[in-house]
Amino acid sequence: MAPVLELRAIDKVYRGAVDTQVLFGINLAFEEGSMNSIVGESGSGKSTLMNIMGTLDRPTRGEVYIDGSRTDRLSKNRLAELRNQTVGFVFQFHYLLPEFTARENVLLPHMIRRGRPSKEVVQRVDELFELVGISRVKNNPSTKMSGGQQQRVAIIRALVNNPRVLLADEPTGNVDSANSALIYRTFRDINERFGTTFIVITHDRRIADQTDRVIELKDGRIEVDVTN
Repeated sequence: MAPVLELRAIDKVYRGAVDTQVLFGINLAFEEGSMNSIVGESGSGKSTLMNIMGTLDRPTRGEVYIDGSRTDRLSKNRLAELRNQTVGFVFQFHYLLPEFTARENVLLPHMIRRGRPSKEVVQRVDELFELVGISRVKNNPSTKMSGGQQQRVAIIRALVNNPRVLLADEPTGNVDSANSALIYRTFRDINERFGTTFIVITHDRRIADQTDRVIELKDGRIEVDVTN
């Protein structure tokens, strides 16, 4: 079976008065339904790699394949369509809008792209609130939720379009250890229930060691790639 996400010989160079290369010859493939983590010190290239995997940035050299499609050969519109259908994002900061309820925050991106949500979409959102254990606060504004609850709302938002791959950049970096454990448990539950492929960028070794595979970057190169 072809990997759901594959990187071939990825280099990334930032051009300037002095060119700075941050990724060197990265080769990675992620199987569908796998649970992966990428770790490394600050400046190792983790976030740059995530942006390239999610097609938010382009490599200087190399090829990115998502669901079998080579992304650098796609038009801008087709690339955006593929990304919206295939990839979900969770960041360290939840970026919820304070004037909307948790449920409205989740549905807003869908409404912007597709208009009024169908009953099926609303039902899926409510099921996801139940799955991650925060259905009691779905009608609360984001200012009336804890940090852990807000981050789980952001996870639901990333799942609305049923992505094949979920990229999470330091998702526990802004919450305490108890909420970190809850967020990881949420990821694992979603992974097991829906077969969603997870790639978690993290500095938290406790989180990384619980994933099925740990990839460590050092100075823009893969230093370690082990299966737990």
